[in-house]
Amino acid sequence: MKLGVFMVLLGGRKLEDALDYVVSKGLKAVEIGTGGFPGNAHCNPTELLESETALKNFKQAIESRGLIISALSCHGNPLHPQKQIAQEYHDTFVKTVELAEKLEVPVVNTFSGCPGDHENAKYPNWPVAPWPNDFQEILTWQWDNKVIPYWTEWGKFAADHNVKIGLELHGGFSVHTPATLLRLREAAGDVIGANLDPSHMWWQGIDPVQAIQILGRAGAIHHFHAKDTVIDPVNVNKYGLTDMQPYTNMMDRAWQFRSVGYGHDLKAWADMMSALRLVGYDYVVSIEHEDGLMSVEEGFSKAVQNLQQVLIEEPLGDMWWV
Repeated sequence: MKLGVFMVLLGGRKLEDALDYVVSKGLKAVEIGTGGFPGNAHCNPTELLESETALKNFKQAIESRGLIISALSCHGNPLHPQKQIAQEYHDTFVKTVELAEKLEVPVVNTFSGCPGDHENAKYPNWPVAPWPNDFQEILTWQWDNKVIPYWTEWGKFAADHNVKIGLELHGGFSVHTPATLLRLREAAGDVIGANLDPSHMWWQGIDPVQAIQILGRAGAIHHFHAKDTVIDPVNVNKYGLTDMQPYTNMMDRAWQFRSVGYGHDLKAWADMMSALRLVGYDYVVSIEHEDGLMSVEEGFSKAVQNLQQVLIEEPLGDMWWV
């Protein structure tokens, strides 16, 4: 495995400066935003697709520093019920897939999206309860009419461009658990896999090690994020895991994102690295920083230090003792 970083946290720096900083920390890979929620501070797909010179210079900036691009990321909601919003996310996804093929990047990360509850809805509707039965009807309509048709069509598009789709299992979107990922994968094909982020597993009450086992046995992990979560033992009893308070309300929230090692100890992270090796994942562990208690530099640096202690990097080799 290689240690990498989701470059959105360095969006305030020029690409070359950000890459030099990443190299100084001993990392081997970068995940780069191309639009949508992550923005495109370091990589504008339209510009790179229109200019072979710009594309060559971009690729050279990465490779000359001994780095690889683990994924291009354009997290958004291409299923948004407002057509203009959905179209913008969709167009960014299409261009990102085309750019990934040119750069020989194997994975594009995004969200599954979440539709509304009928054709003329204005806002996404995320059903989280089986009763009253209205929610079941909404869920069936969403998957049959929006989620499966969209990703069947555009999953094929990605596959035709030699690109895999890493869907982040994130609350608020149709694909948010191992089960929903596997449901879509069964319908749309193996091009669909997870960009597995343990932070979103913990706040949903899912053990990330078991999520790795479930998805890994199906060959359904395309990419992996490294971000932690802490659950407040008092506030969670007041607000529950579906706490709707803003992330900035850190004193009162039921849970919050933390840098690696500040929500769960290194044994938990070592167990995840071992589980990844066990199921055959030998790609990039990409650090994502969304810790409201630490600066970007400190949170990122501590995540690097902690992960370097538990990352399994060398090839396994033969079991000489058997």
